[in-house]
Amino acid sequence: MIKNRPKHAPITQFPIKDHCLVIGGIPLTRLAQRVGSTPFYAYDRQLMTERVHALKHHLPSGVLLHYAMKANPMPAVVQHLAGLVDGIDVASAGEMKVALDAGVAPKDISFAGPGKSRQELACAIAAGIIINVESEQELETIAQLAHETSFHPTVAIRVNPDFELKSSGMKMGGGSKQFGIDAERVPAVLQRVAQLKLDLEGLHIFSGSQNLKIEAIQEAHEKTLQLGLQLVASSPAPIRTINIGGGFGVPYFPGEMPLDLAIVGANLERLLATTPAPPNIRFVIELGRYIVAEAGVYVCRVLEKKLSRGQIFLITNGGLHHHLAASGNFGQVIRKNYPVAVANKMNSTKTETVSVVGPLCTPLDLLADQMELPKAEPGDLIAVFQSGAYGLTASPVSFLSHPTPLEVLV
Repeated sequence: MIKNRPKHAPITQFPIKDHCLVIGGIPLTRLAQRVGSTPFYAYDRQLMTERVHALKHHLPSGVLLHYAMKANPMPAVVQHLAGLVDGIDVASAGEMKVALDAGVAPKDISFAGPGKSRQELACAIAAGIIINVESEQELETIAQLAHETSFHPTVAIRVNPDFELKSSGMKMGGGSKQFGIDAERVPAVLQRVAQLKLDLEGLHIFSGSQNLKIEAIQEAHEKTLQLGLQLVASSPAPIRTINIGGGFGVPYFPGEMPLDLAIVGANLERLLATTPAPPNIRFVIELGRYIVAEAGVYVCRVLEKKLSRGQIFLITNGGLHHHLAASGNFGQVIRKNYPVAVANKMNSTKTETVSVVGPLCTPLDLLADQMELPKAEPGDLIAVFQSGAYGLTASPVSFLSHPTPLEVLV
């Protein structure tokens, strides 16, 4: 047993029955039989529903909630969330198709991301969705396409603020960024939107992601509202919406604790109540990871138990090609373990320290490094928690040509 290491935050969202993890009301051993093969991803729809309800309960009334589809674009997940949230944010024409197929109204879909192709912009304009403009060149391309097609595009300006979300996993604003238009250039861009007679929806100000520091989120909200309202005052055309981004984090690693949503929501309510804003402006919170991450598990099976110079390896049929983030190769500077369990031996008191690895020909193929887990044998199921976001579609599934895992929403 390895002592004096920080522990993962307790995983309490999934019940346990007869020593087996239960996902969507189904014991994981039975779900594996239903799926027919391992590895696979399983997402619990009820947990997603509960997370959206919690957000709507704690966030100020009137603040709209959008789902950032890049976190998990599985069509069944998008279909489920489409009936719960107020809008969907997409990052490609492919994601736009999924959102439209799910029945989301075009006016409730926004398209963000640098480097949108001319064809993608043409598709977005024809669909009637909101385009978050990331550069002045992109704005001119949109205007040209509008002239060619006689369609009337709806745009929002993606703002690169002059501040960042401190302590965030990925900083999306502040300094030089490929995202958005620098805040000091936005007033001139708003003037240009008016000259081009495009339909202006509003502003999109996104400063960072994956943050568990309440003080950092509070500071970002305050600065975002101040900047947004300054820019509203400089706009010759009315602004209907200010998207203040998201950035709410989930606890992945030892020592991390869940975000206190009640505190975040109460502070945002105070800010909105004390910040003078035009009465018709709507505010949007855009979240992806926070809605889906904790509702998902990645499941693989132990193929072999190997002892090498005193270290035990559980060799599985899953790995970094399916779950790059859990391997530590998706933005981690110092590799840390995701929470991992032997899913069919959840209450076992017989434990040992093992490393869980995959079948790939690289030492990077590591799902758990020296973790204390219940004693496992070939055939047992390994579950990687917090896997509902940035899992399959954020992984190099073609590496070494192994089969692509299935995804199920239960």
